[in-house]
Amino acid sequence: MKSYGFLQELAILTKDNNKPILLKRGDSSTLKDFLLAAEYIVSNGNSNVILCLRGIRTFEEDSFQRFTPDIGAIAVLKRESNLPVIFDPSHSTGYRSSVEAATLASVAAGADGILIETHNDPANAHCDGEQSVTEQQLVGIKAKADKIKSLVSEEAL
Repeated sequence: MKSYGFLQELAILTKDNNKPILLKRGDSSTLKDFLLAAEYIVSNGNSNVILCLRGIRTFEEDSFQRFTPDIGAIAVLKRESNLPVIFDPSHSTGYRSSVEAATLASVAAGADGILIETHNDPANAHCDGEQSVTEQQLVGIKAKADKIKSLVSEEAL
């Protein structure tokens, strides 16, 4: 998100077909920086931008979590922008044991979507195995997320 030349070129290349651009927040970027990067894409011709939160720098040791899941940023971005906001609990937490809780919190906070890494055999994955869930775990997380989404939607009515 910090390479404005790349963002400009990407927006120009995709503006005619309006392909979506998934913009991931940098781990040390402010929300203002993130929104300005999105605005840069929009102002260069592609308004089909999806904002993706994947955690911010933390003071914790890697043994606890990779980054801090910034769940509160979901509400801020939804308030300050009309762009969809998705959350990546796999990258944010770094550990499969934390993916479900971070997912459910982000759904309750109003995320428009979730990006969860899944692998049929996480223990033997070539990369990111620790943060990947199995298909069975994903099904369980989705069922709980759907329940929370319906509760939050009912509250909004």
